[in-house]
Amino acid sequence: MLPNPFGDTRDWKTFTGTSVVRKVWDGRANLGELEVANATSHIEALTLRIFDRRSQTWNVYFANAKSGSLDPTPMVGRFEGGRGLFYATENVAGRTVRVRFVFSDVTPRTFDLTQAFSSDGGRIWNDNWYARFAR
Repeated sequence: MLPNPFGDTRDWKTFTGTSVVRKVWDGRANLGELEVANATSHIEALTLRIFDRRSQTWNVYFANAKSGSLDPTPMVGRFEGGRGLFYATENVAGRTVRVRFVFSDVTPRTFDLTQAFSSDGGRIWNDNWYARFAR
């Protein structure tokens, strides 16, 4: 994780932990629990993902234990060709930014997730979170 994605330093922080995902509504939704930590930080988050059959997209809602509330605006996206792209607009560090999640290198046992922010409407993306998930 890059704690200050708009700063001049690229001081990445490494975490380890678990992600548990539970299928809901026969797979049309799922609930994910993430818990990661390092020597100085601890993050707990929930993700509620709901599939919209009409648009064929997933709506992804987030909550973290620190704030104790569910973000009202979902990330929206889909998987195509083994890659998932999801987008939202959020307020990050006092800035309105575009947020992008990319799920890549998806196999039955692993996948990668990269989060990036863009403060120029999506022309330039700055990665600030990279995670490798393995069963």
